[in-house]
Amino acid sequence: MISYSRLKQQYAANLKLAFPVALSQLGYTIVQFADNAMVGAYGGNDPIPLSAVSLGVMISFVLFSLALGVTLGITPIIGEHFARGEYRKSAHYLQTSVVLYPILGIIFMLLQIASEPLLYHLGQPVEVVDMALPYYRFMAYSLPAIMLYGCFKQFMEGTGNTVTPMAIALTTNLINILFNWLFIFGKGGFEPMGVYGAGLATLIARWISPVLIIAYFIFIPKYRDYLQLFSRGVNYIKNGARLLAIGTPVAGQMLLEGSAFVVTSIMMGWFGEIALAANQIVMTYGNAAFMMTVALGSAATIRVSHSYGIRDKESLRHAVTAATHLAIAWGTFVLVAFIVLRFTLPRLFTPNEEIIALAAQMFIPVAIYQLSDSIQGSMVGVMRGIQDVKSIALISLFAYVLLNIPVGYFFAFTLNLGSTGLLIGYIVGLSTAAIAYSVRVAHQVRK
Repeated sequence: MISYSRLKQQYAANLKLAFPVALSQLGYTIVQFADNAMVGAYGGNDPIPLSAVSLGVMISFVLFSLALGVTLGITPIIGEHFARGEYRKSAHYLQTSVVLYPILGIIFMLLQIASEPLLYHLGQPVEVVDMALPYYRFMAYSLPAIMLYGCFKQFMEGTGNTVTPMAIALTTNLINILFNWLFIFGKGGFEPMGVYGAGLATLIARWISPVLIIAYFIFIPKYRDYLQLFSRGVNYIKNGARLLAIGTPVAGQMLLEGSAFVVTSIMMGWFGEIALAANQIVMTYGNAAFMMTVALGSAATIRVSHSYGIRDKESLRHAVTAATHLAIAWGTFVLVAFIVLRFTLPRLFTPNEEIIALAAQMFIPVAIYQLSDSIQGSMVGVMRGIQDVKSIALISLFAYVLLNIPVGYFFAFTLNLGSTGLLIGYIVGLSTAAIAYSVRVAHQVRK
């Protein structure tokens, strides 16, 4: 039976975990926001620089989401063993991830570099692709850093520490913005680099992140203790298999969801530079809102994994209920904010009135899918917490690939609704995912 007094405690506990995760995850979006805002200012009324960043971000997001998703596999495992007081096992999983994840990061980097020629075969303006390629390459070079940082960040979150990753993310965000200012506009004796400078600044900031978090593990005694539990006798194959058994479906879900956004952005480029630039503005705000969704999902993963680890069924039910309520509240808030501010928000990126008008129009469907997006994100977090991840990728395949992309194409090109019609596909895909994940979670909790 649901106790409302316990639910209040769950709300507080979830939000205490979620806010630092939100700020930490927001780091990735702040980097994107800073790149877009400064490049937009650098380009002025010329839409090509902003369109180039848009293309570079969206295409590189495919392997970025795959890398990030794999690292999320360690969090529920650490949460389970941490709740049981099995610190040596936790340390051994960290040791395994430090070997496994950077190797995968190098593989992802090489795949992204090898895919560069494909950018010229996506129907995008050639001048946009030419400018986007160096940025795209810098994003590839950052993938090993993202996965190395993810080892330690997700380990910390599994133990319930979400504050330290937040502090590191905020620090590297400031570093990124500083280098953006120096490189994009040519300050401090540097030549103006535009889009190239934005990519270089992001690369430097992303490589500073693992340096800072590893230093924290070395110098803080309670985390140094985990490093001292590293052993030559660790079974890398067994531990790695379990990390991948959880991380791979999560990565698959993120990849399939991300692919819907990437393919839609590619189709958006078929409408020209104005549509591509407007889409980038709207998606930047959407991604910023999604970071709180990710945070609520991460908090749900932590709370649920701890309850799951000690087999506290009553606590688990309350954690799931609280996660659902918070997701609905956040999705509703963003929906209202996007509609009310749809003409104001684009002006932070560009003075081009044509881009602003189209972006304001695009904000309507983007606002509508926020509620579904928030719910599906929290339900995925719950499923990670109870380590029920096999069905995640299947649901994502149906919702995002078989529904989202074709529906968007139908509204945009068959019904001739243009660039805004492409975004209707998100409403259908995310709503389907939210319903399917919720049904699955309800079934698993009853079991």
